[in-house]
Amino acid sequence: MGFAVKVYEAFKEDEVKAKVLAEFVEKVEEAINNNQVATRQDLHVQQLTLTREIEQVRSELIQKIEQVRAELLKEIEKVRLELQKEIEQVRLELQKEIEQVRLELIKEIEQVRLEGKEAELRLTREIEKVRAEVQQAKVSILKWIIGLILTQTITIVGVILALFQMLK
Repeated sequence: MGFAVKVYEAFKEDEVKAKVLAEFVEKVEEAINNNQVATRQDLHVQQLTLTREIEQVRSELIQKIEQVRAELLKEIEKVRLELQKEIEQVRLELQKEIEQVRLELIKEIEQVRLEGKEAELRLTREIEKVRAEVQQAKVSILKWIIGLILTQTITIVGVILALFQMLK
């Protein structure tokens, strides 16, 4: 309380300022007496303690991060291996399907070729048959034409002979 009185005495010309400063100094003295104000040493010790705790928490956090990273890498590798197996399995299934479809297509192509050859053979036989029939028709027509010409010639010769006999 001694400092508060001294401050009041020093500023007693301006009574309002003197009272405010005296009250402030009195409160500071009470705080010091009640040990509510920390000293520089206390603050320094507290700062070192907090710094150590922060470093400890940081170290623990880094360890946790590394642990999680390692676990994630293991999990990623596991998933990657599973995906590779599944991809390989799908690839094998696709190859089997492709081979099966290819064989079926080859079989169908051969069947179509065989059917084409059979159709070609049938058409060739039909064409030969039609050619033979056309040839027979030609021969038959020629026979008729020759027969008709002979008949007409005989008839004309007969008429001419009859006319000559009539004229004679």
